[in-house]
Amino acid sequence: MRTTIWTTTATLEYDKNIEYLLEEWSENEAFNFINNVEAILFDLKAGVVEYPLTTEGNVRKCVVCKQITLFYQINQEDNIELLRFWNTYQDDKKLKF
Repeated sequence: MRTTIWTTTATLEYDKNIEYLLEEWSENEAFNFINNVEAILFDLKAGVVEYPLTTEGNVRKCVVCKQITLFYQINQEDNIELLRFWNTYQDDKKLKF
């Protein structure tokens, strides 16, 4: 099974999304987001799914929910490197890996 590596950016964005959901929505919405991410990571670790490639080399993207897209890549050691939890309401021109 693959290992998951969280970049600093991915960790910060993940945490910020949870904080936002807890402050502006509800615990239920935060739990749904966490559960969606965990389900995606489980499938990625098991190797049962690979999401579409972006135009950025070997970076792939996965919709976590309508507002959040997970960007990740599989590194040379076959581990999953989480790059960003991108809020889709942001300007795509600011998206960097």
